[in-house]
Order: sequence, then C-alpha cells, then structure tokens
Amino acid sequence: MKTAVVTDSTAYIPEHIRKQFHIHMVPLQVVIGNETYREEIDITADEFYDVVKTQDKLPTTSQPPTGLFVEKYEELAQEYEAVVSIHLSSGISGTYQGAVSAGEMVESLDVHGFDSEISCYVQAFYVLEAAKMALDGKGPDEILARLDVIKQSVRAYFMVDDLAHLQRGGRLSSAQALIGSLLQVKPILHFVDKVIVPFEKIRTRKKAMKRIADLLGQDVAQGGTYKAVIIHAKREAEAKEWQKELKTQYPNVEFDISYFGPVIGTHLGEGSMAMGWYKV
Repeated sequence: MKTAVVTDSTAYIPEHIRKQFHIHMVPLQVVIGNETYREEIDITADEFYDVVKTQDKLPTTSQPPTGLFVEKYEELAQEYEAVVSIHLSSGISGTYQGAVSAGEMVESLDVHGFDSEISCYVQAFYVLEAAKMALDGKGPDEILARLDVIKQSVRAYFMVDDLAHLQRGGRLSSAQALIGSLLQVKPILHFVDKVIVPFEKIRTRKKAMKRIADLLGQDVAQGGTYKAVIIHAKREAEAKEWQKELKTQYPNVEFDISYFGPVIGTHLGEGSMAMGWYKV
C-alpha cells in the first residue's frame, strides 16, 4: 500500500526536508492587523517577529479550513492509497479534528489521523519517522504503531521569556506579569493531556535553560539513544550556543535546531526557548 504523510505548518519542517521525504503540508493561518498570512508560505518566522513589534494588538491564529484538507487528500488520492495525517495537539487547536473530518469526506483514500499531542519540531519527530517508513513501503498500521511507541518517550519543555506578552494575550493578569517581571520569573511549560500547563517557575533565564537540560539528562541516564531539538523564537545565536554546550554535555544525543513560527510564536512570544527529545 502506497502511503503519503501529511502534516501542518506548526511542525516547522523546512521546505527542502519536506521535499526530500515527500512530506505534504497544510498551513495554519496568522492574522496580523488586516492581513492574513499562510504560515510557512506567505510569511517567515523572522518576518513575523519583526512585524509584531509594530502592532498594538497581538495577532490571531486559525486552523486550516476543512476544505483545504479535502483538496489535499483528493490530490493525493491520484497517487496514493492511504494517508497518515499528523497534527499538532488537539488540545490547543482544531486542526487534527479538521483533518479527520476531511478524511471521512474523501472516499477514494484511506486517511488515518494522528494526534501528536504536542507541536513544533517535536511534532516533526513523528512526521519524519512516518515519512521515512512510508518511503520504505510501510503501510499506515505499521507507521502508526511506531508513532505510538515514540509517544511513550517524547518530552518537551518550553521557557517563556516575555511575561508581558502572555499578559497581552490574556493568559496572565497584569499583576502577575508585573510581579513576575520584577522577580525575573521564567515559567517552564509542558504538555499534559494535550494542553500546555505550567511545569515550574524558575527565577532566571539561565537557570530555566539549565533545568530543561537537566531533565534531558535524567532521561539520557536511563540508557538508550536519543534525538533532541532546541527550539527558539528569534534567538538563533543563543540556540546554537546552547546546542554547543549540550553536545559537550551529552555527546551521544543528536541535536537539531528549529524555531517557533508565527502561529505558536503568537502564543509564546519572542525570546522563548524550548527543548524536546525522544528515545530512538
């Protein structure tokens, strides 16, 4: 059975990698002022952060129209028999459900939805594994079984740098933002049951990043081989420096660097950092 792999833009997989592994992408949208942009198509992450600084109001985001998924699946039905469609957590977006609903509308294709229960390049871990298996001729059942195994070891922790940004988005009161800023609090967040929740409050950025690195170390100490990714919101130089340090600390872990694009960046803000990993 010839299987295609579909994901959405919040996996933030570079175009050349999508082409290399035949990954099909459906974009989410970000609305800035009166303009609507398709993420990863009409606007880059760097452009987004620059434009946001000029706006009084935070951007808004929206999931892909169901019809866009239908269109993509009908196009794939000309060449493929099945699709594994991997999307950001259903707890923070309706994208996964939209993909599943669209799949039910396309009778000529066997569509299997997969809720990554996470987002960004940690979501891409699933996508890349699925794409490689599909290219090797594996069918959806075997691919989904492997993704379920990966899910058992996936971890991801996000550090939010700008409490004022969270406050502007209505996710933090003005008083909390003021007190947090005075204390230099850097909240570490993670996904639990498909939604983002606080993990710990750390006093400084440096300590928060060290805490995340220590959490990786706890898993690595259990044995096995790990892949990890550092994710940044317009902090590429800092991400590269952190990668250098982590490679020295954990020489057996393979580290990549990715970014928070417009949709996720809207909710976390410039300066955010994260790391995710899984056992290979």
